[in-house]
Amino acid sequence: MAQEMTATADGSRGTAASAIRRHELAAFLRHRREHIAPEQVGLPRGSRRRTPGLRREEVAQLAAVGVTWYTWLEQARDIQVSVQVLDALARTLLLDPSERSHLFQLAGAVDPTPATACPSVTPAMRAVLEQLEPYPACLQNSRYDILAHNRTYGLLLCDLEAVPPEDRNCMILSYTNPDWQSSIVHLAETQRLMAARLRAAMAGHLGEPAWKMLLGRLRTESPEFREVWERHEVVSHRSKRKEFLNRHVGRILVDHTDLWLSPDVGPRMVTYVPADDESRERLEKLHAIALARATP
Repeated sequence: MAQEMTATADGSRGTAASAIRRHELAAFLRHRREHIAPEQVGLPRGSRRRTPGLRREEVAQLAAVGVTWYTWLEQARDIQVSVQVLDALARTLLLDPSERSHLFQLAGAVDPTPATACPSVTPAMRAVLEQLEPYPACLQNSRYDILAHNRTYGLLLCDLEAVPPEDRNCMILSYTNPDWQSSIVHLAETQRLMAARLRAAMAGHLGEPAWKMLLGRLRTESPEFREVWERHEVVSHRSKRKEFLNRHVGRILVDHTDLWLSPDVGPRMVTYVPADDESRERLEKLHAIALARATP
């Protein structure tokens, strides 16, 4: 009897906590909506607008969700909210990183986008990346998110600083970014091997929102990825010799090494060491270009 009463009490507390989160989420969404001017999201203000902020209908349209569904969300109804919808709302409502994190916490969901701050990216690791210059190096996770990089890597395949943080993923860049693609000499082979490695790594992350979102985006944005993915190829290694055609210094031949940061196959430091003297000289030149760009 006592156990049943405890279970009932725990269930009641859980239900109450869920209701509180829903009401906090509803209030947060209303507040953000009411404080965004139409002009901030490219909408005309019009002469008959009675509110300085956005209408519910406008938020729903911009986020590509149903008006009724979004209205229920602002009314704290007990409805399911996917991470894709939360991501769309965060973008529509122009949330900064702290506000975005708050949104996902209130919804009881895990933000699937690459974190701007990663436990693996310590000041010490950033110092190591810098000390490896002029050799290109970066920190990646098993999902191919680029967590940090040094200056030479930042100009190796494209101008990485010009790429939005949410797009700094080697899979996304290899299949959708023309500058990145044009820098890879053996592009088709590289794309195929990367997709096969992604499939192998994904076996340990099935159902995780971040992985599902990455896969969904690749399938949506790249017919080439869809074709390669349907082959169901799996590899657990990558080729060690890479050839790039850099727009600033020309052909670069490098040997690729992964330095794992933990016993698990997760975060790793990716390094590229020149395979010949000509490539060494060109990487030094590329580093000098990167330094010149970084100088105010």
